[in-house]
Amino acid sequence: MPRTSRRARAAHPAPGTSAHPTRPASHPPHLAWWAALLAVATLCAGCAGSTPSRPAASHPAGTVRVLARKLPRVGTVLVSAHGYALYMFEPDNRRQVTCTGLCAATWPPLRLAASATLAAGPGVRQSLLGSDTSPAGGRVVTYNGWPLYTYTGDVQPGQITGQAIDLNGGAWYLVRPSGAPLVTGLP
Repeated sequence: MPRTSRRARAAHPAPGTSAHPTRPASHPPHLAWWAALLAVATLCAGCAGSTPSRPAASHPAGTVRVLARKLPRVGTVLVSAHGYALYMFEPDNRRQVTCTGLCAATWPPLRLAASATLAAGPGVRQSLLGSDTSPAGGRVVTYNGWPLYTYTGDVQPGQITGQAIDLNGGAWYLVRPSGAPLVTGLP
């Protein structure tokens, strides 16, 4: 094997070695960039699936059911067919939908498609069910004149995290099967 000087070896390092005697060989810079991009994309994809999915408050066709369900700490209140608590918004004043835009993104109204029908579950009065025109288009289910909303803070059926909070311009309350709002806070 021919002998070469240290200077000659540094100028032409063997494959997989570094030209600098104390620095390890590194991958080309563009590989590091792609590896970082792949890591970020993987993390983002994992985040997208970490939030529990929630059924939409819109029913494209068929029957929209409003049910009564006994929930801890509040007793019997109205819920959607998926078991999510239904709220009324005090500024609606039993007349019209006033929660729109960003408000409706936080408090999705229980929508009624043009071809859908309303049905009262056990303990719910069919005579109190109705609908109101939404400023965003379409119709919103009402009960005793109150437009009904779900709350995005309730991530599982049976939760009542929106009860008696003042948010988006007014107070939010659960609704009793009698049609009266439950205007007390949580015990």
